[in-house]
Amino acid sequence: MMFSNIKIFSLLFLFFINCDTASEVHEKNENKTEETELDASKKAVAIQVGASRTDQYLELLKNKSVALLVNQTSTIGEVHLVDTLLQSGVKVKKIFAPEHGFRGEADAGEQVNDGKDAKTNIPLISLYGKKKKPGEAELKGIDVVVFDIQDVGVRFYTYISTMSYVMEACAENGVQFIVLDRPNPNGHYVDGPVLEKDFASFIGLHPVPVVHGMTVGEYAQMVNGEGWLKNALECDLTVVPCANYNHQLPYELPVKPSPNLPNIRSIYLYPSLCFFEGTTVNVGRGTHQQFQVYGHPDYQGGDYEYVPQSLPGAKYPKFKGEKCFGYNLSSVDPTQIRNEAKLNLNYLINYYKTFPEKDEFFLKNNFFDKLAGSQKLRQQIMAGMNAEDIRATWQNELKLFMKTRAKYLIY
Repeated sequence: MMFSNIKIFSLLFLFFINCDTASEVHEKNENKTEETELDASKKAVAIQVGASRTDQYLELLKNKSVALLVNQTSTIGEVHLVDTLLQSGVKVKKIFAPEHGFRGEADAGEQVNDGKDAKTNIPLISLYGKKKKPGEAELKGIDVVVFDIQDVGVRFYTYISTMSYVMEACAENGVQFIVLDRPNPNGHYVDGPVLEKDFASFIGLHPVPVVHGMTVGEYAQMVNGEGWLKNALECDLTVVPCANYNHQLPYELPVKPSPNLPNIRSIYLYPSLCFFEGTTVNVGRGTHQQFQVYGHPDYQGGDYEYVPQSLPGAKYPKFKGEKCFGYNLSSVDPTQIRNEAKLNLNYLINYYKTFPEKDEFFLKNNFFDKLAGSQKLRQQIMAGMNAEDIRATWQNELKLFMKTRAKYLIY
């Protein structure tokens, strides 16, 4: 009898254990299914750059002679756009190269020479140096120019100036212009002084703020629509938009857009720290923390020191081989910088206030004014204005710009 009771108890115990195990397995399977669905959902809404949406533009290139305005960022996954188009039978006749060159290895400001692409033997024509706009000879026989370059959404980043000049050349020569759009990593806000006409240059052609909050495709539409091309020409423009993108989505670039923007932190800091390029201060060129550190040999404050060296993309940095004293932002959380969603003028203002030789702070070549788009910012800093008071002087022009911008937004 006792043996029988033990047997029944054992069977019941095994039954409940198996029920629990089955329940756990079912719960795990449910969780796994939810995780799989979540992963699938994430993949389903992954941002697609315009270049990857070949179904939207390959037909437009069929039986056409094509020139590309591209660089190292012009990829679909890990494959360069040039290779993708050639494999698809597109007749790529020329490659136009912007600042930093086709491979993105040249210094800022370094002249890029014409040549041939070693891999494909396609002629390379530099649009950085003496010639920033293709002429009739360069566009002869070309039906379409395709632009595919990753921008960072800042007025003085020169890729949008190159795009504008090529749009103008296309308008003058009856050539179609196609923009394969890419997300703007600084596209979640608009800020800074609007450029005044007298300060137009290659680092700022148009009356837009420092941070314009537009993709290259949207910017191209604005250039065309606002009559900013020479003689108010309009080019035959097509924009292939990104999919699953909006301006509030963060976007981490798969390829660094230029030699001195090595990571997303530098890209978020760039709009604020690039003003130092118009001063005597080194802003990390010649280090591996470009646009994340800043300093000067004569500065007597700060909490960081470093020595700029000759490096790829910065062969002749300011104060090469000299110890610079200043600040290090390379450990700041990029999300924190992104969430500020505004230019941070305090880096510049505070450094100027404590700089020993104020008369030597701003470069005599007026490069700072070209970056800022007018004399006002330099004058305001020299007058001792604080960041909020300076920002208040931008607001009316920013409101007007936002109305114009709204007409051309895709996302």
